[in-house]
Amino acid sequence: VLFQIFDAFKSRLHDSNSKVNQIALETMHKMIPLLKDNLSPVINMLIPAMVDNNLNSKNPGIYAAATNVIQALCQHLDNYLLLQPFCTKAQFLNGKAKQDMTEKLA
Repeated sequence: VLFQIFDAFKSRLHDSNSKVNQIALETMHKMIPLLKDNLSPVINMLIPAMVDNNLNSKNPGIYAAATNVIQALCQHLDNYLLLQPFCTKAQFLNGKAKQDMTEKLA
């Protein structure tokens, strides 16, 4: 059930409508502390959806929401769950997003 919910939700995390995108990121930020490590089955699907376009967004609201989500993941999930997806993202991203992900890894 969790997979089905987040499979539908992930497309909102990179919606072409910036307001929808930002609200989805803000909602994700609120859900992380509640779900914590229960997100482990969907984390490899969610991190690319949260990071790919959002950390390089020129929209300050989207960028701020994306960095808040990454911070919440680091605070509430076990680091071993985040290591592989963060490494993959840091390797293939560019610009500010690459810098942000590399800092989180460090």
